[in-house]
Amino acid sequence: MARARIVHVMIDCHDPGHLVPFWCGLLGAGVAAEFGEAFVFLTAPSPDGVAVGFQRVPEGKVVKNRVHPDLEVDDLEGVTAWVTANGGALVAERDEGGARWNVVADPEGNELCLVQTRSS
Repeated sequence: MARARIVHVMIDCHDPGHLVPFWCGLLGAGVAAEFGEAFVFLTAPSPDGVAVGFQRVPEGKVVKNRVHPDLEVDDLEGVTAWVTANGGALVAERDEGGARWNVVADPEGNELCLVQTRSS
């Protein structure tokens, strides 16, 4: 059986151009490709890593994401502060079973988790 691998996690949004600067700053990524105003793909963190892409959709976000990215961070408070200072929001703080993470949202309300590295 042929195997597949994830190369992009696509985020639906109203305005990819509005979200790209936020996500590029958060991930330290650049723009890899744009297809009109409907699709923007960011660079992957490594040659075998998963990149983020944005797809313009007409409907707005209504409920919690069914899929969301988890981002490992060395400085949970610092990255959370960056998110909120750049148009995002803190949704929840979690500390369970020795793991710490914050649920945050980008400027259009798409959730993601910032996960504290275990060594920090």
